[in-house]
Amino acid sequence: MNSLESSAPIYYRLIKERGDVPAEVRRAAEQIQAELGRVMVLPPLGRSAEIRH
Repeated sequence: MNSLESSAPIYYRLIKERGDVPAEVRRAAEQIQAELGRVMVLPPLGRSAEIRH
């Protein structure tokens, strides 16, 4: 057991039992964002308000 595991034993036990759900969700979200980036063209952040007016 490393120092991270000893500081949060419940979390690491859950990862061993159920898998690293937060990491899986993060990977899925990144994949969806990448796919959307290929099919949708959006204005840069901060510019959408200018475009609407």
